[in-house]
Amino acid sequence: MQLTRASMNSDQIFGALSSIASPAALQKMQRKYHILSTSKDLTPPKFFALDQAARYKVLYGGRGGAKSHTIAEKLVKRAARDPLRILCTREFQSSISDSVHRLISDKIVSLGLSDYFDVTKANITSSIGAQFLFKGLRRSIQEIKSTEGIDICWVEEAQSISNSSWEILIPTIRKECSEIWISFNPEDETDPTYQRFIIHPPPNSMVIKVGYEDNPYFPATLEAERRYMLEVDPEAYEHVWGGQCRVMSDAVIFRNRFEVSDFDEPATGTRLYYGADWGFSQDPTVLVRCFILGDCLYVDQEAYGVGIELDDLPELFDTVPGARDWPIPADNSRPETISHVRRKGFNISSAPKWPGSVEDGIAVLKGFRKIYIHGRCKRTAEEFRLYSYKTDRLTNDILPIIVDKHNHCIDAIRYSLSGFIKANNLFDDCRFEDFPDAS
Repeated sequence: MQLTRASMNSDQIFGALSSIASPAALQKMQRKYHILSTSKDLTPPKFFALDQAARYKVLYGGRGGAKSHTIAEKLVKRAARDPLRILCTREFQSSISDSVHRLISDKIVSLGLSDYFDVTKANITSSIGAQFLFKGLRRSIQEIKSTEGIDICWVEEAQSISNSSWEILIPTIRKECSEIWISFNPEDETDPTYQRFIIHPPPNSMVIKVGYEDNPYFPATLEAERRYMLEVDPEAYEHVWGGQCRVMSDAVIFRNRFEVSDFDEPATGTRLYYGADWGFSQDPTVLVRCFILGDCLYVDQEAYGVGIELDDLPELFDTVPGARDWPIPADNSRPETISHVRRKGFNISSAPKWPGSVEDGIAVLKGFRKIYIHGRCKRTAEEFRLYSYKTDRLTNDILPIIVDKHNHCIDAIRYSLSGFIKANNLFDDCRFEDFPDAS
């Protein structure tokens, strides 16, 4: 029997197939047809290769390339059609909010497939039997080792995956024809993920570099950020937007003094420090939260937004837990903004400044044995990698002049600790006993 789609509608096609296909097979074909014909296809052309079979599918590149959104869309459509077990993992996941659970849920809605899925706080399943699992490698690696029957493993933010995690994860995904999908923005060329999949890709790998130029839905807000960075900091631009590996020069102020890692929420009763920095034009408005344990500083929350209207500041600040309960020293250059936010119920005030206050604040931050930045604080981590002293273009000498960029989160951290920063006073003159949580 020859079926010509040009001359038959879907009812006629399935009517003809009913005489040669079993009821179960026909129902499955009808379901797939409905999903394909009614859900929106937002896949950028660069990602069409994801529909081809490969053991490893690696998507890497700079900001704005729609890597995560496209992968989420592809996996949701697959899960609506077939009973797949899909493991979504990353190196650090303290809670479900650190996973791609929200992204998967949003894609289900935007694709018009809500009727096919049951979304709970921790799990997502489809009516056909597909299941999304969300686990962090660092803390759940033994649990992942015992997980059977994974069809697709999506490793998000893979630049943070350690070599030991890869060595355990890869043989765990052992089902016949199973696939490992990998997405990341490169950091260091020496990172295990970059070495394993970009420098030395294994057999049966599909490696695709994607950037903002491959995203037909690239938003105007990000385009403004991209152009601004290209104008003021071409070197950082190549890393952030061009997807090139970062080179941390000796001029980086906090070189070897910080670490991006997962860590526990502060214990009840811990003294929390909040600080705010205001945005101008293309600069971001920032609120950070940190705390001190022993001789280390922990930065565990950030709110970051560009072009935030005055009336929207409370909503941004409320994304940081406890922001209405604790004092918030803020950039004193915007007293009218401070007054507005205070009237909205925040305990916010001006942080003191003086000639050399930036240098004094940096001295305090450098006095900590280590600064730990939670993996969720991506903008803070990026600034710590880029915040630098000026370099002489002719001699390459590092000058005692701080470059005024990549410092909005760092400024907010300085303001949060403003009670311990004294004019013309190096950290050596402070004692850790002066900090309430020092031990």
